Amino acid sequence: METLFFARKVRRLVAAAILFSAGVLPAIAQPQHGIAMYGEPALPPDFVSLPYANPDAPKGGQITLGVNGSFDSLNPYIVKGTAPEGLGALTVETLLGRSYDEPFTLYGLLAESVETDPGRTWVQFTLRDGAKFSNGKPVTVEDVIWSVEMLGTEGAPRYQTAWKAIAKAEQTGPRTVRFTFTGGNRELPLILGLRPILQKADWQGKDFTATTLVPPIGSGPYVVDKVEAGKFITYRRNPDWWGKDLPFNRGLWNFDTIRYEYFGDGLVTFETFKAGQLSVYREANAAKWGNSYSFPAVASGQVIKVEVPHQRPSGIEGLAFNLRKPLFADWRVREALTLAFNYELVNNTLNAGALPRISSYFGNSALAGDMANPAQGAVLDLLTPYKESLLPGAVEGYALPPSDGSEANRKNLRKAMALMEDAGWTVGPDGALVDAGGTPFAFEILLQTGQDDVITAASIYVEALKRLGVAAKITTVDSVQYKERTTNFDFDMTHYIRALSLSPGTEQLLYWSSAGVDQPGSRNWMGIASPAVDGLMQAMLTAKTPEEFAYAVQALDRVLTTGRYVIPFGFSPVSRLAYDRRLHYPAKLPIYGDYPGFLPDVWWYQE
Repeated sequence: METLFFARKVRRLVAAAILFSAGVLPAIAQPQHGIAMYGEPALPPDFVSLPYANPDAPKGGQITLGVNGSFDSLNPYIVKGTAPEGLGALTVETLLGRSYDEPFTLYGLLAESVETDPGRTWVQFTLRDGAKFSNGKPVTVEDVIWSVEMLGTEGAPRYQTAWKAIAKAEQTGPRTVRFTFTGGNRELPLILGLRPILQKADWQGKDFTATTLVPPIGSGPYVVDKVEAGKFITYRRNPDWWGKDLPFNRGLWNFDTIRYEYFGDGLVTFETFKAGQLSVYREANAAKWGNSYSFPAVASGQVIKVEVPHQRPSGIEGLAFNLRKPLFADWRVREALTLAFNYELVNNTLNAGALPRISSYFGNSALAGDMANPAQGAVLDLLTPYKESLLPGAVEGYALPPSDGSEANRKNLRKAMALMEDAGWTVGPDGALVDAGGTPFAFEILLQTGQDDVITAASIYVEALKRLGVAAKITTVDSVQYKERTTNFDFDMTHYIRALSLSPGTEQLLYWSSAGVDQPGSRNWMGIASPAVDGLMQAMLTAKTPEEFAYAVQALDRVLTTGRYVIPFGFSPVSRLAYDRRLHYPAKLPIYGDYPGFLPDVWWYQE
């Protein structure tokens, strides 16, 4: 019932956005205070603050957050190494900033204005007079052009797609920079608006692709204060920050100090929070939320529990197949292994049955469409050119196979066995599934140490697979090894999670594009190489109206879901937070809820 409520709210939100976006950009380009993917920004040029920020929030105090894992580099922009939480968001500024109360809308930060033509073939930014780096040096057009080029050529794969679409970058005035595009992607002006802007002089004589424990010089609200690799990092609010009085920043970045403590085990993180040494704890487990929060600080009111609702898509989380491995190339095998995953048993064991299962990549939102029923209208038209390559369910409709919740899961295992036999696997003399050459069906599930719930879910799965004659083993490694192995796709199956927004765009190419199959560091961990996925992403990026965009996303969602690339877990329509009562946040929540842009951004400390 709760999930349906949020889904209806998302539908109303999308409908309102479509009506609001009925206008188009002016025929003659002119500088604007913000930019939306369709239509105009909701906030006027003279807005006081973001609608979900408290412009009167007091400054001061410290917030300490716990992180499971480790870090070994202060360069968050490259493939190598693991950077700590907050480094980019807190210390490095962008030309434009995202409002988390509007899909696809950005407002000026380093740039005082943005200008583009109706066809989005170019974008021009005018830098704000007075914008400067933490060392007091001004942010220049040269810094902007250098940053976009360096990130696009030497940075992580997520920056390269936009760079390849830039035909020319040029300075057009003392504080103006123009990028001209090769065409075909209306989102490019917004993407460049969110590029981190680094100081060119700071990187002279340095290898941009190398890991380092020297923080980059940025123009953000904080600077790195103290750091010990793998253990903690502390950020100190810059009292001379150039952007502190901008309307966009009013009510944001209120803590004097933000500290991230790192732990190798989730249980240790929770116990540290209970001891009062962490300010906030996010509880992912619904069952623990109900039975593990009776400790004295909660009873006395020193710790407050809250559930923060959101209106964003479910995204995808689960166990991902690596299709680069021949073992998983056949969709029937992937469907069989999905049938063997007893979600109902896992959900009852871990979450007291509280979490609905992820039904599609954009589930819990209007972007998902009616996945369970046959495709119709514009969605069917988009799918039709790829009909021969689509897997069963994409056009006809698809729903994940539920189990009866019992440990035996007999009905689904019978279906799974039939599919395995169709794919050429048979039961050998010892009960193991083998191919025609007698090779057993066996694989490794790579997981990160400290992910206790995921490990438990995978352990239940391994036991179920034994009944199918499949030998699976779990290997746990620390966060550094996990990063290295997933970067190089050195796994058979692993835990995969991608949070998706109400404004999916060019980042989808990084997640699912066939170009990322052989590109180390891409987020296409599954090795998806589908003409339909590639084509529908382009249809999404070139859509000229909100309606066209929604249809393209719905068609893409169908192809991704029926590709059987990930065995889905569940999702929660709320975030569960326990926090020190001296912390506060505004009553007005952004549509994304507890998401980037919320904690610690709009929170403050007050006795």
